[in-house]
Parts: sequence; structure tokens; C-alpha cells
Amino acid sequence: MDSPFDSAGFLASCSSHPGVYRMLDADGKLLYVGKAANLKKRLASYFRKSGLAPKTAALVARIAQIEVTLTANETEALLLEQTLIKASRPPYNILLRDDKSYPYVFLSSDDAFPRLGIHRGAKKQKGRYFGPYPSALAIRESLNLLQKTFQVRQCEDSYFNNRTRPCLQYQIKRCKAPCVGLVSAEEYAEDVRHSAMFLEGRSNLLSDELTRSMEQAAAALDFERAAELRDRIALLRRVQDQQSMEGGSGDVDVAAVAVSPGGACINLITVRGGRVLGSKSFYPQIGIEQEAGDILSAFLAHHYLGSSERDLPDELIVNCDHADLPTLSAAIATLRGRGPSISLRVRGTRARWQQLAATNAEQALSARLANRAHAAARLAALGEALGLPQAPQRLECFDISHSSGEATVASCVVFGPEGPLKSEYRRFNIEGVTAGDDYAAMQQALTRRLRRLKDGDGKQPDILLVDGGKGQLNMAREVFDTLGVTDILLLGVAKGETRKPGLETLYLNEASHEFTLPGHSPALHLIQQIRDEAHRFAITGHRARRSKARNTSRLEEVPGVGPKRRRDLLKHFGGLQELGRASSDEIAKAPGISKKLAELIYAVLHSE
Repeated sequence: MDSPFDSAGFLASCSSHPGVYRMLDADGKLLYVGKAANLKKRLASYFRKSGLAPKTAALVARIAQIEVTLTANETEALLLEQTLIKASRPPYNILLRDDKSYPYVFLSSDDAFPRLGIHRGAKKQKGRYFGPYPSALAIRESLNLLQKTFQVRQCEDSYFNNRTRPCLQYQIKRCKAPCVGLVSAEEYAEDVRHSAMFLEGRSNLLSDELTRSMEQAAAALDFERAAELRDRIALLRRVQDQQSMEGGSGDVDVAAVAVSPGGACINLITVRGGRVLGSKSFYPQIGIEQEAGDILSAFLAHHYLGSSERDLPDELIVNCDHADLPTLSAAIATLRGRGPSISLRVRGTRARWQQLAATNAEQALSARLANRAHAAARLAALGEALGLPQAPQRLECFDISHSSGEATVASCVVFGPEGPLKSEYRRFNIEGVTAGDDYAAMQQALTRRLRRLKDGDGKQPDILLVDGGKGQLNMAREVFDTLGVTDILLLGVAKGETRKPGLETLYLNEASHEFTLPGHSPALHLIQQIRDEAHRFAITGHRARRSKARNTSRLEEVPGVGPKRRRDLLKHFGGLQELGRASSDEIAKAPGISKKLAELIYAVLHSE
């Protein structure tokens, strides 16, 4: 009998970003495709203990696997969801929806003066439909912009046909009053054509056309018309769609690799005709010493040379370079008659596709490493490597972080069969030690932790790891001896000579018991993961304590952002909270902020 889906383990590592999720059964068949503004919250709603509708409960009972694809926003998620539903027609999408039917913008074609409006349901009326839009609010924003810019009517035909004088929309310059003949059919048709160009996503072409018309009006000394066109162009430039699911061109595959202690993931995004059709993650079996470029190159060779029937794109975008990539392109051309061009440095929409693939690879790898079955297997491997009679069930790892002795913080992270137990993580603010004395800081943190354990506070670990070499291990050994701790294994983790992952030296209980593990060992991968997590958690706590002590904001940690830029940024976004919600592209639109600086600001504000 198949084991039930581990929803708790999956949700523990699920991203809170927007995206699309795919639910599959035990045979790998697609059951349902959905989209969410917050994947973690949306997926958690399926696994609550009560309150599920019968049809939803029937779907949940069949789930054996969930795959996610992250997107930059909910609009991208909607478009990708629609593409996947049309391609696969999952059975439960007929029964279940994340929302009611999505709205479209409708442009009539039978009227002498066509109208724009919101449409849901069957497309029976003659005209053009643009969409779908993620919500009625999004569609109203677009219609409001079109009304301000091109003044195409949005009233119902019954209202339009019975007007004898202009309505309020004409008075506030939202309509040109075609109902009473105040605009010629030719001028109105031109406004309708421009509205259609905007709705088709051809905003750049439309802006160029309006710019030429503005210059012609100015040359003809028709400054009133030129000012009107200038205002239209300004409106369009503020709202030009930056949506990365569409807007590109060509047939492209985007491959991004993410490497972490314990494995690697390659996310492959398929783009055809400029539209993202979906993505898939691959998990190659590798040795830990391999570089990201080696892994990606080997995967691409297997993927494109292993099957002559595989669809071949015109362009392949990658996220890291390798000396063999030109040879790979030539080999594909020899075998299949043509080879894709391979690009690393890309701009615009292609850069967003590249970033999307990299983000998905990192998220998929993180979820895989946190998978309960995977974590249990690595614990078993660690028990075997240390010669234990059974697999350890609880690991704790300690690390120290400070800046030249300032705001010293020790971290304690906990791992179990279900992966990281973040609710049991702890930090220790270190006081009363010499600035920069890591040994004394480690001694204080371990003493405080083990004394609590002696008093019956908390669970006892099977193995306690310290990040450091013989010095840290000997200090930990002294604490153990002082407090009479004899039933916990002590494991020191020292970086190798080159500090390269895979070359760590390990010490079990005593500095004299020194050993290493092979780079491909799952036990070593687990040790590296918990060591890196303790390091991350310590740094996060140290930065927070340092900022609090200095009474500063996170923005002050960004090189190149001085008092004036901080003030302008906060004024532009209305506060630090809104700035934290903005993407790097939105930050780059603020005055005086370059694309590179925007990415740095985003990274600092979202560092964990």
C-alpha cells in the first residue's frame, strides 16, 4: 500500500511566493492545476483537518505528489495556469477552481462606435476578447486607463442609443461623446485601434506611434494636440506591462542549475512562440565536488543528444558558463542538423525567464532536501557512518556570528527525521566575554543549553555538532565534562584546507578521533546542510541584534544608499513595509536607483 502524501513535510519547505501548483496521483497522472498569490497559504488550505468540500476532499485523498512553479506575480501564475489546463485538461479542474471564471476585456465589432467592457462566461457576442485577467480589479484598472487615455465609450448600448446630450464622462474627459456626434467616425476608429494595440500588449509600438504623431503635431504648431498626445504617452509608459510569461519571442529553452550540499536541481523552462508553456525539474545524481557548470553541461548533453525526437529550440539560455557549451551546440548540430544558440548574458524578458528558472531550481532543490523520506535516509547514512546501532533522531548544531566582536550571537538549529525543526531553533545573545573570543562564546552557549537540558527543559539531542576545528571541539568537550554529559555524541566539523565543500574534516567526541567522509556520502551532505543552516541562522540573529543596537534600518546596510536616497526611497514607496513588498524591477523605477542597486537593495531586504 502506498504511503500517504506527507503534507506537513511538503508545506514546511513550500515557498510563499506566487506560482502554479500541479497535483499528481500515485501513477504520476495530473489531477489538478491551480494558481496562488501565496503558494504556501493556498496549499495549506487543502490539508486542514475540517471544512473541506466533498469534491475537494476526494481530490486531496488521491494526491501523491505536488509540483510547483514559482512566478514573479499572480498575473504570470494565471497565464501559466491557463496554458497548463488547456494542454493537459486535468480532471479536477472541471470540478474545482481557485476562482470563478476569469474576466476578459470585450471590444464590440458590430457597432458603428465600438464599446469596451468586462465580460465573463461564454464568448457569444461578436467582437474581440482580451485576457484572461487575474481579477475584476485588474481588468477595471486597465479599462480605467484606457478610458483616460483613448476615451473609447464603455456604456451599454441601451444607454448609448438613447442619449440626446453628452453625459458626465464627456465633461470629465473620459469619453468623446460619439452618442451625440461630437467625434468623427475616423477619429474614433483610430482611438479604438490604439486601445486594441494596448490590450494586445503592443505598448512599445503604440508609444512609438504616438510619439511620431506628437512630433508631427508640434511641427505643425498644433501644440494643444501635441500636449494631449504627450499626456497619453506618459500614461502608457507608466503602465507598460512587464509581465514575463509573455512578451518575448521565439522558441527558447531556459536551463538553470542550483547546487547545495546533498544534491543538485536543474529547472528547464520551455518557451514556444514567446510564451512560457511550463517547467520541469530534474535531479541528477552527482558527487558533491562537481561544479554547477559541470552538472549543467552534462545534463544538457544527455537531454538533447540522448533523444533525436526531443523538441529542439532555436535558443538555449543557461545560468552558468562552461567551456564545453560551444562543443555541445556543435554536437547537436551534427546529430540533428541544427544546433541552438547558447546564451548566458541576456536582457529584458529573457533575463526574467533566466531568473525564473534559477528561482524554481533553488526552491525545488530546497523542497527535495527537506522531504521527510530523503531526510530519514540521510540520518540512517549518518548513523551508519558513525557506527551507531540505529539512526539518530535529533541533531543540534551550534555556530557563532559577530562583527569584530560586536553583537555576538550563537545559534542552535535542530534537525530530525522530518528535516529542519525550525520551531525549535534557538539563539543566544552572548554577554560578558572578550570581544571576538569564539571559544568563550561557544562555551557560554553550550553551557546555557545543556544546563537547561539538565533541568528538564527541552529534548536531548543524539548528536551535538559544533562548527569549527579542534579548538571548538575541545571547548565543547570541557563543557560536557563539567556538566557531566555522557550520553550525547559530540561531532566537530572543520572546513578543509581550501574551505571547499566536500573536504571537511570531522572529529567524533575527541580531537584524536579524526576522519573524513567521501564527497558523495549522504551523511556528509546532511552534516553540511545542518552546518550551513546554523551559520545562516547565526548571521541573521547577529544582524538583527546589531541593527537594534545601532537603532538603524536594514536600508543602512546597503552600500551606495545614503540618507538622501533612503529618504527618497521611503517617500516613493510610502514606507519601509511597502518597499519590502516591491520587486527589484519596481525598486529600479524609483528616482536615482539603477537596476544593479535595486537588486542589491532587494537582496538585503529579503535576506534571511
